[in-house]
Amino acid sequence: MSRDLRQYARQTNFRLMAGGLIALFVIGDGLIYLLYGQSAALLGLLCMVLGLAPIVLILLFFTIMDWIVKRANRQ
Repeated sequence: MSRDLRQYARQTNFRLMAGGLIALFVIGDGLIYLLYGQSAALLGLLCMVLGLAPIVLILLFFTIMDWIVKRANRQ
């Protein structure tokens, strides 16, 4: 039985990022809701989404570039 350590590392990194984002949104926005109310929590949610937008765009750009390079090297 062989082990693919790169896939394991990729899977672990994905799970850590997903858990961090879930903790940020659930715990962070939940505390804002409990301390300041619903309207502040909605504004906090909006700020978190807009703050993550550049990161998501950069990751999307790198994914597309990786796909293009892999396709060009295949030929």
